[in-house]
Amino acid sequence: MKITPGKINELLSEPGCEHNHKPGEKKKKACQQQAEPGAAQGGCAFDGAMITLVPITDVAHLVHGPIACAGNSWGSRGSLSSGSHIYKMGFTTDLSENDVIFGGEKKLYTAILDVQQRYQPAAVFVYSTCVTALIGDDLDAVCAAAAKKLGTPVIPINSPGFIGSKNLGNRVGGESLLEYVIGTAEPEFTTPFDINLIGEYNIAGELWEVLPLFEKLGIRVLSKMSGDARYHEICYAHRAKLNVTICSKALINIARKMEERYGIPYIEESFYGVEDINRCLRNIAQKLGDLSLQTKVEQLIAEETEKLNTELAYYRERLKGKRVVLYTGGVKSWSIISAAKDLGMEVVATSTKKSTEEDKAKIRTLLGAEGILMEKGNAAELIKVIAQTKADMLIAGGRNQYTALKAKIPFLDINQERHHSYAGYTGMVAMARELEEALYSPIWSQVRQPAPWDLEEVL
Repeated sequence: MKITPGKINELLSEPGCEHNHKPGEKKKKACQQQAEPGAAQGGCAFDGAMITLVPITDVAHLVHGPIACAGNSWGSRGSLSSGSHIYKMGFTTDLSENDVIFGGEKKLYTAILDVQQRYQPAAVFVYSTCVTALIGDDLDAVCAAAAKKLGTPVIPINSPGFIGSKNLGNRVGGESLLEYVIGTAEPEFTTPFDINLIGEYNIAGELWEVLPLFEKLGIRVLSKMSGDARYHEICYAHRAKLNVTICSKALINIARKMEERYGIPYIEESFYGVEDINRCLRNIAQKLGDLSLQTKVEQLIAEETEKLNTELAYYRERLKGKRVVLYTGGVKSWSIISAAKDLGMEVVATSTKKSTEEDKAKIRTLLGAEGILMEKGNAAELIKVIAQTKADMLIAGGRNQYTALKAKIPFLDINQERHHSYAGYTGMVAMARELEEALYSPIWSQVRQPAPWDLEEVL
């Protein structure tokens, strides 16, 4: 798949994305933001493509570029595997100055053959970078020649970082799956209740909290894109009856185009919070159109809710009325609010970063008139909001923990670096436990005491 200006514009103008319904300048800002030299980008297109595809666990992911690009590793992200761990190995062509001058195609071809001979992956995904795109290496031709030689799929991922943001890279990765992988094989059998999960990366094993629920209902997850996935299952994803998107803005292009090509409807759902997981199961059953399945869903919800209420009683008492500032993005900007409210907590402010207009409407409904919506939240702005709202806690990504420490309030990591699963019913218990332990840690009473030199000044 060649990355041309037309293809980039197509992905940036994805009709299934709510951002593209914005008029004029707002649309331009949301959907066509380009990297600025010297500015903190927060993830490039190359990063986004790897986030989307690296969780396919039995694939060798080969970065064609200088070794520094391979340093953008998956090690800091918590996507887990129940099988192969090839995906955790960092493969790179490690281009030198001479390769930049004379071209890196021969080195890439040799690297693909070497990786296949040593590790026998189900496929090799080859990622272009800024350098190899600028010097003009023909990724598609090299991958096609290597695939013919090996008899193993070799998939080009044309995702140089300079083409745009991380979100655009997510969609580029999705386009590669659509063009080279989905529809290339058939499953051994199908069932009326086959679904795909799109945009679920199995962070901290969250997928494993949800799969048992589907198994109890007789719903089969045919393919995952891409947490704990295997290459072959994505090949036959086109035989599912329903696509369930978990972070629709990232891979909405896959869901929409699969509906166009294969007639598979899609819905957007969340696994965070009691209300959201209940609604998710109900909507899936309703879309699959089976009355007996809908009855099973209601029985499962009743059982799980009763058990959950017992397990959460202690935590709800301890967390009731605690005020929280939430700083995250996308679907979590509203779904975590729902989870916090289930625990009796009050979210007083949240970010709207990466949130669609639909997300923002949900946020406004959940927060109420007094809730604060933050478009941007640097450290100074977050500390200001924390002081203004008298918040008891900050829930955000790992890099914001130091902001919480400066504000002398507890912190909970909600993004991809975390090590605890918060999805589904069991995830709610884990979240409640982590929140309670953070809020009631004895360290905070010590941190908030005046410093010794401040006491001396008073005396």
